[in-house]
Amino acid sequence: MPSPTPPVSTELDAINQILSSVGQAPVTTLDMQNPEVAIALDTLRSTSKEIQMEGWSFNTERHVTLTPNSTTKEIAFPVDALEVDTNIDYHRDNYDIVRRNGKLYDKHSHSYQFDEPLVCDIVSYVAFNDAPPTFQAYAINRAARLCAVKMVGDLEIYGLLEQQEAMTRTAFLEYETRQGDYTMFGFQDGQNHYVSYQPFNALSR
Repeated sequence: MPSPTPPVSTELDAINQILSSVGQAPVTTLDMQNPEVAIALDTLRSTSKEIQMEGWSFNTERHVTLTPNSTTKEIAFPVDALEVDTNIDYHRDNYDIVRRNGKLYDKHSHSYQFDEPLVCDIVSYVAFNDAPPTFQAYAINRAARLCAVKMVGDLEIYGLLEQQEAMTRTAFLEYETRQGDYTMFGFQDGQNHYVSYQPFNALSR
């Protein structure tokens, strides 16, 4: 009985799948002196980051407490964060934070200084090796489609890879809906009941 094929788990596996998709020979190492490897790896990493910026269940954490520096009262922007926002249930509209100079900046108070810890929702960049297999498959096929243009310029291969990308995105979205436990009712943190639309909230803005 043949052994089951393991899911993609390393960048080297991914690069070889991308190279194979565009008719190139596989490699044994990620040698950046090889132009084809360099293009494929750069495309894979940038593609992975672009997809992760959308914010998914596997790379989003809620209720993360960021504590100000005891001396400067400043909060460093998390190194691997793609997006940081204050949790609406803890802070409501008290803050409007963005990244500036590697730190959190509050546009409401026009200041880098915070008098209290911030409870935040953070979208982080996850290394390819640690991402779910369905995400890896989607990122590989999307990167392969882009490499088909960059490396061989074959529109027929591009079209086939586009179809494959759509299929793997569908599989990834299926994974996301299972893992995210989403609901059309939009339950808020700590609640098990539906909160209806409140027009005064919109009017107050």
